Order: sequence, then structure tokens, then C-alpha cells
Amino acid sequence: MVSSSLRGTATGDAAGLPRTEPFRNAEQAWFWTLAALKARREGTGGGGAGPRRPCDPDDVVKCLDTLYRRRRIDLVHARILRIWGERQAAPNPAYAAEKCDWRVWQEALERLEWPLRVKGIVA
Repeated sequence: MVSSSLRGTATGDAAGLPRTEPFRNAEQAWFWTLAALKARREGTGGGGAGPRRPCDPDDVVKCLDTLYRRRRIDLVHARILRIWGERQAAPNPAYAAEKCDWRVWQEALERLEWPLRVKGIVA
């Protein structure tokens, strides 16, 4: 496995490593992560579809874990991210039943965005 610091970037790499495309935002990275973890769990692999990414799903989970350990997010944030991430859809604030989840979802993704950006996972 190639470490994420040695992988190519969306602009290419002089070392001839494959180009990777960072995610547009934390939400896109999170949906990709949950889909990749589901594929891994089911043994389907899920590789090959879409652009190469500058990380493994575990890298995104590690960023979330670091936020939790530093008390920047709570278990409720992780729970909402898991529930809606598995659905591959964000909560809709237009529905009263989802409004609270949407607020927690937004808060969690705002806090996750910066660590992912620093690591080059989000552009």
C-alpha cells in the first residue's frame, strides 16, 4: 500500500504515480467512505468505479476518531453520520423529523472538513 503522502495529486505527479482526485467537500468524502466500508464488509471490493481517491476509507474514519478523542464531536455526531451515511443521503431540514439530524449532520461535517483538507483528502 502506498502512503497517502506519496500518492499523486489531481494535477499529476513527477514520480509517475497515478493521479488522484480529492473530494469536493467532507460530505462527498463521507458518503464515499461509508460506501467503501460497506463494499469491504460485503466482500464486493467496490474498486475501479469512479476516480482514484487520495486516501483509504480508514483515513477519513481516523480523522473522525481524532475529532472525537479531542472532544470536537460527540457520539451523537458519529451516530448521525453513520445513519445518514449508510443511507447515502443527507437529512432534509424541510422535514420536521429530520431537522435536528440535519443540524447535527452539518455541525459534524463542518468540523470534519478542516482535517480532511489538511490531509489533501478534500480540495
